[in-house]
Amino acid sequence: MKLPAVPGISPVSLASVERTTAELHALMARLRGPDAARDLGLEAAAVQSAEIAHEQRAGLLALVEHRDADPALLIAGVVAVDGPLDETAAADLGHFVADKTPGIREVSSARTGRGYPVVIVERIGLSGAQLQAVVLDPDRPRAAVFTLHSPGGRGWLEVAGLAGTLVAGVDLTPAEPRAAARR
Repeated sequence: MKLPAVPGISPVSLASVERTTAELHALMARLRGPDAARDLGLEAAAVQSAEIAHEQRAGLLALVEHRDADPALLIAGVVAVDGPLDETAAADLGHFVADKTPGIREVSSARTGRGYPVVIVERIGLSGAQLQAVVLDPDRPRAAVFTLHSPGGRGWLEVAGLAGTLVAGVDLTPAEPRAAARR
């Protein structure tokens, strides 16, 4: 999975839980400002997020920030599915999620900038706002799953828009083997 660089989305290293925690904590502390040293919850949130990203074998963990919004966390990864999925599968997934998942505010379908079908699910609850985008690969049995979470929810549309820009630019074509890329 290849992703575009999007201003306002700061990915952290996934080399180790410790490095992920340190980089995420530094980003969160920068946003919190001078009060960060007194906020013991920042480090706990960074540790928890890093552990989840590594347990889920995420390909991306990033902090999403916009001047008019609370920061949000974005986690993404590629998951295997039973077979290649097309637009019909996207519609079926959208209907299933809308019918079976509590607290859903909106379910929609679209296509990314590269033409991949995507199902977008938004829920806003007591624990904050969450957006999930599932990008289906019609050529291979896999999907890219993006989850954006904002505990505060202030400026939700701004951070969701940044995440949408990232999802719109996802490229699921296989990477060239390193030897072929050097020729």
